[in-house]
Amino acid sequence: MLMTQTMRWFGPDDPVSLRDIRQCGATEVVTALHEVPNGAVWPRDAIEARRQMIAAAGLGWTVVESLPVHEGIKTRGPDWDELIDHYRQSLRHLAACGITVVTYNFMPLLDWTRTDLAWPLPDGALALRFEPEVLAAYDLHILRRPGAGADYDAATLEAAARRFHAMDEGARDTLAATILAGLPGSEESFTIDEFRAAILDYAEVDADRLRANHVAFLAAVCPVADEVGIRLVVHPDDPPFPIFGLPRVVSTEADVAHLFAEVPNASNGLCFCAGSFGVRADNDLPGMVERLGSRIGFLHLRAVQREVGGGFHEAAHLEGDANMVAIIGAVHMLQRRAGRSIPMRPDHGHQMLDDLNRRTNPGYSLLGRMRGLAELRGVERGIAFARG
Repeated sequence: MLMTQTMRWFGPDDPVSLRDIRQCGATEVVTALHEVPNGAVWPRDAIEARRQMIAAAGLGWTVVESLPVHEGIKTRGPDWDELIDHYRQSLRHLAACGITVVTYNFMPLLDWTRTDLAWPLPDGALALRFEPEVLAAYDLHILRRPGAGADYDAATLEAAARRFHAMDEGARDTLAATILAGLPGSEESFTIDEFRAAILDYAEVDADRLRANHVAFLAAVCPVADEVGIRLVVHPDDPPFPIFGLPRVVSTEADVAHLFAEVPNASNGLCFCAGSFGVRADNDLPGMVERLGSRIGFLHLRAVQREVGGGFHEAAHLEGDANMVAIIGAVHMLQRRAGRSIPMRPDHGHQMLDDLNRRTNPGYSLLGRMRGLAELRGVERGIAFARG
């Protein structure tokens, strides 16, 4: 039993075509209706039209990434009931069109966050990178979030000021766009003023409140997911720690175990992202696959290289701190025991070779992901052969 090989596709405007993805060896894509506003119902006819487009290219579509959770659900705002009803309707429409896995996250305001989308590697390829000092420079000196200074120690305050003053206007604008302009898979973007105002909506939402709101969301939608046969899988926080004074509560094994204990429905599952969990050295990635395996419905296989000071960058898929061979070994045993194939995708590939001269979505250029998929495929088949 081998993993189902997929690649992420951002729809008809993606510079990576369905034809490209099929030639990489994937049998499915994971995608979403990115054009539908957060909180609105996904129309069944639009889902079916997208499914037929994908099928015409010889590919399958059974995994949605992502069906966004509106901020009004995360904050338990006054429109919570309506937003929950819309989410339930979308799940029903997706199930009617053959979708069996729906990915979501519960990160406040921002999706995955980086401070550099084109960091040069020694071989000339470009990678995504996160530097805490640069994030602090943005928070303190560009965003100027009220009270931000209290969130950083003296050394970080000094380093952030030094980094900010070393930037010219162009570098500051690039940093602001990197953080707020919207990254692939992020359906919303903000101006600086809008982001500063949106943070105020979370003034009364600490980590405990956000966890409670997450549990309330799952308790409300999982019965429908159970009914229609959808596995709802949460993507971990990226990066897996608080930023901009906002809590993040899906960062560790204990965090997700709490969700499963509070909402034991069969549909309550996990998107196991080796990169997001791997930023934290206290997350035992192969052990998490073994212990949480019955809940894992989707796999993001990527590796990060942790840096001194809490930063990290995207490493090649078999490099970095992830121990990807051990992770795939644990996944292989999980699939053999459970008798099921888990969808996977290579994530956040390097921008390399001809893609250096093409328009690409950051982290989602073709050739870096194709290299990653080939490497991951080779490791899995080698493990399967060795184990018989």
